Amino acid sequence: MISLVILISGRGSNMAALLDAVGRGDLPVRIAGVVANRPDAAGLATAAAAGVPTCVVDHRAFAGRAEFDAALAEAIDACAPDLVVLAGFMRILGEAFVQRYAGRLLNIHPSLLPAFPGLHTHRRALAEGVRIHGCSVHFVTADLDHGPIVVQAAVPVLDSDDEETLAARVLAQEHRIYPLAVRWFAEGRLQLRQGRVVCAVEQAAHPWLIVPASAAG
Repeated sequence: MISLVILISGRGSNMAALLDAVGRGDLPVRIAGVVANRPDAAGLATAAAAGVPTCVVDHRAFAGRAEFDAALAEAIDACAPDLVVLAGFMRILGEAFVQRYAGRLLNIHPSLLPAFPGLHTHRRALAEGVRIHGCSVHFVTADLDHGPIVVQAAVPVLDSDDEETLAARVLAQEHRIYPLAVRWFAEGRLQLRQGRVVCAVEQAAHPWLIVPASAAG
């Protein structure tokens, strides 16, 4: 069974979805720790209540990104994880940090990448008038929100939508696809080939997903 560390900045709803999946027996991993960059992150209490060790590496205590990244890596490595999962972690990570965990660092982003990287994705989707929106799980690289995509889920954009209603529908899909992506990693179903993900998953079993380069498995 692989172990993972989850990084959060706030309430950690995707972290909670991972914890729930582990609790149901749907996700065969051990969550070795949760690390937050803010001492007031609400997700710390959620993790502690589930019996998961937590710690804080407050980015405000460091002179710059490199110093923070080094301290964060030290906290992560103390848990010896096989996988590091960003779950609403609102800090840009430096290239050295990303390279340290290359191929075992996942993020979830609230858009159908490569569309709308960065912040305010739902507002921007509505402003652009797109009819389909969604979320993406991807491997993290030094290029912000541009790493190889593992899986995506799409939702329609309704004429009645505002940022709040659209965000809520997308978030529900985030809570579905993140545990799946982590499970596929744990089961050895994900391979990186020339900067793309090959995912050995039966697409028919998940018709609501967009799985790149899928093959029966």
